[in-house]
Amino acid sequence: MGKELTEGKPMTVILRFTLPLLIGNIFQQLYNMADTIIVGRFVGQNALAAVGSTGTIMFLVLGFSQGLTTGFTVLTSQRYGAGDEKGTRRSVANGLLLSILVILVITALSVASMRGVLQLMNTPETIFDDALTYITIICWGTVCSVFYNLFSALMRAVGNSRMPLVFLVFSACLNVVLDLVLIIFFDMGVAGAAIATDISQGISAVLSVLYILAKMRVLVPEKGMWYFGARETSHQMRVGIPMALQFAITASGTMIMQAAINGFGEVAVASYTAASKVQNVLTQGFTSLGQTMASYCGQNYGLGSSERIKKGISSAVKANVVYSVAVGALALLLLRPAMGLFFSAGTDIDAMLPYATIYMRLCVSCYIPLGLIFIFRNAMQGCGFGLLPMLGGIVELVCRLVCAFAAMQTNTPT
Repeated sequence: MGKELTEGKPMTVILRFTLPLLIGNIFQQLYNMADTIIVGRFVGQNALAAVGSTGTIMFLVLGFSQGLTTGFTVLTSQRYGAGDEKGTRRSVANGLLLSILVILVITALSVASMRGVLQLMNTPETIFDDALTYITIICWGTVCSVFYNLFSALMRAVGNSRMPLVFLVFSACLNVVLDLVLIIFFDMGVAGAAIATDISQGISAVLSVLYILAKMRVLVPEKGMWYFGARETSHQMRVGIPMALQFAITASGTMIMQAAINGFGEVAVASYTAASKVQNVLTQGFTSLGQTMASYCGQNYGLGSSERIKKGISSAVKANVVYSVAVGALALLLLRPAMGLFFSAGTDIDAMLPYATIYMRLCVSCYIPLGLIFIFRNAMQGCGFGLLPMLGGIVELVCRLVCAFAAMQTNTPT
């Protein structure tokens, strides 16, 4: 059985649950960053730009599928919090069956559409082939990503945030080793980076399954539970679809921003890629708090404890303010030295710094509201309410559109 989120002081419980998630999410970003660093240093600046230019597409494809499968685990969290062990197992079985359908559809659609998507995003010709190679291999590995994230979300749904961390650290280390082997020794370029990512996530998914079978039997469906149930399917799709659409809306806005950045050329794309990797590492506290609140609110909603949910949200907001100020300062202090990690000696970092500095300053100014979005969005989703967070995503998309069109009217950073 996992660690309970329905007992104890909310602030203590939330921080204790969040810390392993934070470490794990940072490791995940570090091994994503490893692709970029190794490609940039051993393949070249254009190859780095190619990998970076696909980041928003990856977010769309994998984020959409992850949103669906994470939504499938909300019912598991609620039933576990209510003490319904049989219902917990049934929700797991139904969610797994739905996830298989998601994998088949997402993989087929994404692989078939990648060339057209890259063209729509104004991907520079000098990096187009590498970008297409990288993102196509990533899309073929959707099965690895979906199952890894699904099993991690299931463990978190019943209060266990430590084992997903263990498997993620293993995956991160394996990914770095495979990057080095495939890129340096086998000279596979960006294809090697993509293959390393797929393999490392696939192995972590298998290890997660083995652990669940051995130690978390509450998540193991019984023989007669493997069927689509109308009640479970309705609930899981009602929560999963808005979560997936929220990812898709956010990703679509990010893709529009990427298209605007692509118009500035390879230097702007490379500098944005490096700066965004640093940004992604430092902001994992927001993601981690959001994941915590989804599980925390899901279990307490299942128990019927609305007062505890309110106290938990209040505690998370306080933690968010402290974290936002701390990492905002780090982001501005570490930007220049961090940029040097991504490029080989002789690369003109000064030419890239203006783009990166503008990006980072604007991001830091919005850290506190960004954290609040994660807290309240995931809290609502944990309680089974997906519509309002999705509407918030639509507002975000509109704002990204306005900013992207404004950016396209300029031609140099200031």
